[in-house]
Amino acid sequence: MAKIIPFRGIFYNPDKIHNLAEVMTPPYDIILKQDQCNFYKQSPYNIVRLDLGKLTKKDTDKNNRYTRAANLLNKWISEKILVQDTSPAFYLTTVDFTLGNKRVTRSGLIALVRLEPFNKGIILPHEKTFSKVSAERFELIKACHANFSSIFSLYSDQNIILDSLKDAVCSKKPDMDFIDKQGMKHRLWRITDSSVHRYVADAMQEKSLFIADGHHRYETALNYKNRLAGTMPDFNDDNPVNYVMMYLCSMEDPGLVILPAHRMLTGIKDSTLASFIQKAENYFYIKKIPFQNKGMEKAKTNFISALQSNSSKNMIGAFMKTRQEFYLLTLKPNVMKHVTYDNLPNSLKSDPLKNLDVTVLTRLILMEILGFDQSMLDNEKLIAYSSSEEKAIQEVVSDRCDITFILNPTKINQVREIAQQGLIMPRKSTYFYPKVITGQMINSLTP
Repeated sequence: MAKIIPFRGIFYNPDKIHNLAEVMTPPYDIILKQDQCNFYKQSPYNIVRLDLGKLTKKDTDKNNRYTRAANLLNKWISEKILVQDTSPAFYLTTVDFTLGNKRVTRSGLIALVRLEPFNKGIILPHEKTFSKVSAERFELIKACHANFSSIFSLYSDQNIILDSLKDAVCSKKPDMDFIDKQGMKHRLWRITDSSVHRYVADAMQEKSLFIADGHHRYETALNYKNRLAGTMPDFNDDNPVNYVMMYLCSMEDPGLVILPAHRMLTGIKDSTLASFIQKAENYFYIKKIPFQNKGMEKAKTNFISALQSNSSKNMIGAFMKTRQEFYLLTLKPNVMKHVTYDNLPNSLKSDPLKNLDVTVLTRLILMEILGFDQSMLDNEKLIAYSSSEEKAIQEVVSDRCDITFILNPTKINQVREIAQQGLIMPRKSTYFYPKVITGQMINSLTP
């Protein structure tokens, strides 16, 4: 089903770039404006200049963040800041990181994957995207003809494929080895053995791939391919735009971690906040955890602990500005059976989508209680996201947002079941951690 092939990746020349940590970044969609400025200062060759260049007031159709990225890419290649592999390869990577007090390792394979429409069931999404972001990604790929960051996708096979890749590099030193600015250790090995390529490609043909992170980039790559196929008379199956660069991770990998994506809302009227709890009582059992100023830390600890210990229930935490209490909202029985979500037919009332905390939050709290419509759900200025409970709560304390909702993480089996059924989660339903680093490998789409 899924077709994967090796490729000649483009990477930073170690003879020119001696500290890879200075040129790597997280994916563009979690880079804040201040982070972007910091990455610019770190190095004149930081990948952010290609993947998320700065906007200026003088931008025009002929001189903008996308054209500047294209010019820089060509310049860095000509100056051999970036170099291309001489032979096609699969790239096995590992990242070592700390979760709680435990050191964890996640492995992944960087390869090219043939683009397929979602309706074929070969490559499956699991959540909605933002239309504005997809448009921006399209302008970038159109100008640069390259993939700067890998789409993070999942497959299931009890690590059989992963074990074969590890066997292929067990006696080799990594071709890339560095510690990033967050203290995570990254390693990469080239695998050029054609017999390994064939074995892995054959094994992957039996798999479906689930997009974990990078829905916008996948949609953009597919749209770009379709556009060229419809306008180029000599377009054929050998054109590189038929493929996209992916980071493939086993669902059984012990280092696969999903964190929650907490919601931080702004622009909520005071009158709406004042009536929130009263309206929520129609759908939820409400438990309050009050505190005085000096007792906030203890109350917060109890609040988060209670939420995490009830991860099997539809429990959502809430905290509002000017209130000295945390709220735990537990969904009442059978409420979701009487709610439609995004025009899903009644026959799907018992589908797994209804049981997700993010669905309950989106459909009941954001839409029913707070009055959000689809355009508001698509507005990143109204809804911000964080995987940190501390940060989400602090945004309210510091008056930078009006109300925050704290969630338990979505489970990997829920992601798989929903994607297999062709269903789509609300936006930002998952936060796979850590993100796949950007800059480790680039894929050229130029024939």
